[in-house]
This record gives sequence, structure tokens and C-alpha cells, in this order.
Amino acid sequence: MKIHEYQGKELFRQAGVPVLEGIVASSAGEAVAAYEKLGGKIAVVKSQIHAGGRGKGTVKDNPDQRGVVVCKSADEVKAAAEGLLGKTLVTIQTGEEGKTVNKVFVEAGCDIARELYLGVVLDRAAAKPVLMVSTEGGVEIETVAEETPELIFKEHFDPAIGLEAFQVRKICKKMGISGAAAKAAFKFLPAMCRFFVDYDCEMAEVNPLVITGDDQMIALDAKISFDGNALFRHKNLLEYRDLTEEEPSEVRANDAGLSYVKLDGNIGCLVNGAGLAMSTMDIIKYHGGEPANFLDVGGSASAEQVAEAFEIILSDPNCKGILVNIFGGIARCTTIAGALIEASKKIGFDVPLVVRLEGTEVEEGRKMLEESDVAVINAVDITDAAKKIVEAAG
Repeated sequence: MKIHEYQGKELFRQAGVPVLEGIVASSAGEAVAAYEKLGGKIAVVKSQIHAGGRGKGTVKDNPDQRGVVVCKSADEVKAAAEGLLGKTLVTIQTGEEGKTVNKVFVEAGCDIARELYLGVVLDRAAAKPVLMVSTEGGVEIETVAEETPELIFKEHFDPAIGLEAFQVRKICKKMGISGAAAKAAFKFLPAMCRFFVDYDCEMAEVNPLVITGDDQMIALDAKISFDGNALFRHKNLLEYRDLTEEEPSEVRANDAGLSYVKLDGNIGCLVNGAGLAMSTMDIIKYHGGEPANFLDVGGSASAEQVAEAFEIILSDPNCKGILVNIFGGIARCTTIAGALIEASKKIGFDVPLVVRLEGTEVEEGRKMLEESDVAVINAVDITDAAKKIVEAAG
């Protein structure tokens, strides 16, 4: 689950990670009131979307309007807010379709002496979280990793202990941080690592992390995502979820207990088991097709869930065919066949449907389909299924 910058900074403040004062606004009037309340001469108006690269991003149809604007007056704040709110912002991470800006964050300015990068993620190979820092703040970390990987420094840490003092000293030496700024780092860096662990984050990124003219260390950004499987431990975080930032079909699938990710292809996939779903997508591509989604109905899906899965797949206007690939274990082939027949009665199938069934109660399931009125293209194995759906979908 992702959250907005202003929400992340609210959590940072609670966790002892220094941030600047800021106020979220949903209209130009609210943005001006926020600027006046902050009481400074300089403020920054920041678009709030679930994507990075906002500073270099531009509003669709208005390339002069950036996603982050430095303002020195109430009039400039008003113009920036009007230029962003309700508009589509395109960044390196949104793709050409962009994202609609529904809120802006008006934040107080500060005296920036240095811009750094900081991120905490889980290193699965090491089975530990890792703190990554770089002197290249304000630059996409992917670009730094590709062009100057030697400028990224990493420190793995034990989640039960956190970042230790000797590790902070190592980082400060590598980054050229000394004096009062190093003293600030001894508070900031361990606090960020504790935050990552305590909130079960998938990622906690600050870009840029700034050192001010008076040697304070401040999070000038907050890009945070949480492990959805751990949200039961953080019920308070659910109020931060912004459904307008999520794909509607994915929200619908999640509510139905289905694992679904929308893709850009034209062949819908309904599969039980994540590994089989990945293999199905791979073999579709191998035979020249493009999957329209990842959809794992799981091992214990009910007929109602499977019917809902079909409705979600067919709601995609790009879908020109569906491949059902089931290896019946816990989920019996008869359950899938029954759900398929019910879905056909309820919504109908106006695209080709290729079905490959194998496993528990497979003969019974095939017989159910044969005796039904559903137009099914049967497949004997996964390769046969992939070839047939690619051909049928054109």
C-alpha cells in the first residue's frame, strides 16, 4: 500500500524523523491560506500523487507547469495550485497516461546546503533490510545505479537491533558528513531504519534528504509503501489509503479476495496459483501474445469468487480472449467449471475462451463444460492452450 508524501511526513514526525512544516490543500484558496499560515516568504507547492519524479514531471498539455513549484508570494502559490489541481501530471514513473492531481502539499522552504539520497528496502538475498545512501540527492536512484553505481553506499542492519553507531560513522565518512551534520545523522539515520521496521514497510525513500545551512538533516520528501500482508498489524494505516490512486479493477479484485494486477495486453488470464499464473503469462508471451492481467484465484476459491474474476477480466475493453488454466488441487476442476458456466449465464462471453483443466475432478469438470451451452475451446496442455488463445485473440 502506497501513501502520499504529506501522509508519510505525518508518520515521520511521529517517529522522530525531522520534516518541515507543511499543510495539504485541495483548492487554490486552501493553498493560499496554507502559505499565509506557514508565515514564510518561500514555500513549495508539491503535487500529491503516488509516483516519483514529480519535480521533473509536467502537466499534460502544459509542459511549462512542473509538479513541484517554488513560490515566493501568495499569488505564485495560487497560480501553482490552479495549474496542478485537477490536472494530469506525467512523470518518469506514471507513464504517458499520467495521474490526476487531487491535492497539493504546501511546505515551508529551508536553507539547503546539500542534497542527498536515502532509501531503506528489504534485501531478499541477504534476508535483511538495507539502508542505501548516495551523494546524488534529487536524482532518480535508478539513474544513479545505472550510470554511477559507485556513488551508492549500502549498510545492512539487523531489524531487531537497528542501525548501529559504527554503521552511522561509516556512512558519514563515505558521504563526507562531519561536525554538527554528523551529529544530526546519528539521530536521523537510525530513526529512518526503525521507522522501516516498525511500520512493516516495503520501501521508505527520502529524495532528497537535505542538510541545511545550520547542519540539520531534514526529510524533504517521503515516498513510502507498506507490506499489504502486514497491514493487520497497522489498522491505523488503512485511513491513509487513497483509492483514487489505485486501479479500480485491482481494488475490486482485492475486495473479492483475488490476487489481480492489470496489464497492457489483450489476453485475459484466470489461473489458480501464483507460480502457474506467472508460467501462463510467460508462455503466452513466448507464443507471441500479450497477457492482459495477472490473476490468481487461489487454491480455495469459491464459485462466486471465480465468477467475479471473470467479470473483472471482461471489464477490460482491451481483452480479446481469455485463457483459463487450472491445475485442480484444493480448487477442484468442477468448481471452476461450475463458476465458468454461471458466469456465462450472468454476463456472457463475447470473446474466445480457451480452457485447460487438469487435476482433481478433471473428467467431471470437462463433462460439465461439454454439456453446457458455453462456447469453449478445449486445450490438452498449457502449450496447446497458449497457442490456441494467441490465435483466437488475433
